[in-house]
Amino acid sequence: MCHESSGWALQQTLGVGKSTVTLSDLEHADLIFSIGQNPGTNHPRMLTSLLAAKRNGATIIDINPLPEVGLLRFKHPQEPMHLLGAGTMLSDRLLQVRINGDVALLKGIIKALLETEDRSPGTVLDWDFIRTYASGFEEFRQHLRTVEWRQIEEQSGIARKQIIEVGEIAAKARSTVICWAMGLTQHRNGVENIRELVNLLLLRGNIGKSNSGVLCVRGHSNVQGDRTMGVWEQMDEGFLDRLESEFKFNPPRRHGYDTVETIRAMDAGKVRAFISLGGNFLSATPDTGVVARGLSNCKLTAFISTKLNRGHLVTGETSLILPCLGRTEKDVQATGPQFTTVEDTLGVVSSSRGVLAPISEHIKSEVAIVAGIADATVSGKGDINWMDFLDYDHIRDRASRVVAGFENFNARVRVPGGFYAPVDAKERHFATATGKANFTVNPIRPIQLAPNQYLMMTIRSHDQFNTTIYGLDDRYRGIHGGRRVIFMNRGDIADAGLIARQLVTLTSHFQGEQRTIRDFRVIPYNIPRRCTATYYPETNPLIALSSVAEVSNTPASKSVVITIEPTTASSS
Repeated sequence: MCHESSGWALQQTLGVGKSTVTLSDLEHADLIFSIGQNPGTNHPRMLTSLLAAKRNGATIIDINPLPEVGLLRFKHPQEPMHLLGAGTMLSDRLLQVRINGDVALLKGIIKALLETEDRSPGTVLDWDFIRTYASGFEEFRQHLRTVEWRQIEEQSGIARKQIIEVGEIAAKARSTVICWAMGLTQHRNGVENIRELVNLLLLRGNIGKSNSGVLCVRGHSNVQGDRTMGVWEQMDEGFLDRLESEFKFNPPRRHGYDTVETIRAMDAGKVRAFISLGGNFLSATPDTGVVARGLSNCKLTAFISTKLNRGHLVTGETSLILPCLGRTEKDVQATGPQFTTVEDTLGVVSSSRGVLAPISEHIKSEVAIVAGIADATVSGKGDINWMDFLDYDHIRDRASRVVAGFENFNARVRVPGGFYAPVDAKERHFATATGKANFTVNPIRPIQLAPNQYLMMTIRSHDQFNTTIYGLDDRYRGIHGGRRVIFMNRGDIADAGLIARQLVTLTSHFQGEQRTIRDFRVIPYNIPRRCTATYYPETNPLIALSSVAEVSNTPASKSVVITIEPTTASSS
């Protein structure tokens, strides 16, 4: 759900739905843009890779409304001498863009590149790449000429001089990687955000070139692998054809529900059974009240989980909690010890083996539970003996004949370090409608705020993994003993007549609807004016289900219009 904006944008512009860089590309890039992410919380391994890049001479540009400690003072946990000092300043420049001002800022950097090219033709753009591998450049260039610097500065919150300086760095860089996370995707124009950064890379041929490309940072170890293996509601016809051929059944061709559509369908009583593998659906999704109501409408809710969470308290007419093995536990089936595989954010497919004894001899793996359900309900349909899948080599063997690029899966994943899943765009093969990489035109979309309104984004703490919160402290931001806080600019606090640590009530405003939550403490912070930040998932009840990114339908959790009032005894 979180990164569908990235998938849609990359599919349309590059013909792939995933990152195009390897770990080596990142660590040897000349220039790295880190946009809308905190590598320490989104993907801890990113920090060590960025440190390696820095030591190799990379310039790192940090684009984020919040200054993130991980990029300012990183201390490598496996280097004792490194821990003793002040740490390494990874970021060379911090551009504190306004929330959702990314398209404007990227346009400014691109405009600076094009203006330099106009003054000195042939010195900036990679014309060989543009003419051979790209489409739509002239329309794109004409659009940029109509965009005024005044609008770019106003909407991004960054001065023209700073933007031009970054443009000069980009013009000289031999290779460029742009990495981003949910701070760029969870907006109404999340797809356009990604399209615009692709435009920036295409200008200098930074797709299909060593140490260059796009890197969508996914925090979970197998988010990318889920899609690869078919866990999407809109798999392509080629995949479904191969699935039909391998298993001798006709898979559904009609598209299913995405996350937001699932919530709407449950709320309307159209979903009879909801089965969840891991995670906390209630807390991970927007409009918490509607989600709870939808779950309660189901005839059956079944949660296949490694641990209890609050979402298990919201149930359908019948509800089951099915404990399963965690990935750190040994998984032994009748055929012997098993291992699973993951495809990480960089497209590397590797094995994963548990090392701890299971908490109970009776606990089953997720695979065993799903296979058991299938054996009891659809046994005899298609060429499938569900119990065969308890030998995971059998799953990989059959996947090797269905999933493109996974031929000889079992042997390749047993090689130390695994293997790299092929990405066509890395070889400059673009499976788009034009057969080329596509430049796109993406308008700047100002968010209109009333005088008493602010734009709120949700963030995670350092001591958090998705919806799992390990503690109430956030040492990155100086927060201790609680998470119901709202980060505000000191000037905004003064103008609103508020004081630090005062309790306030937050009300969101979307298409005439209002949602309210109370008792959040005001925290002064270095953040642009009229911008605020709160922790996820505490403020999910403020996010309207209909507030989504165009095209991808991703919840717009980073662009929430709110008002802030002091909490009183009568507040509700």
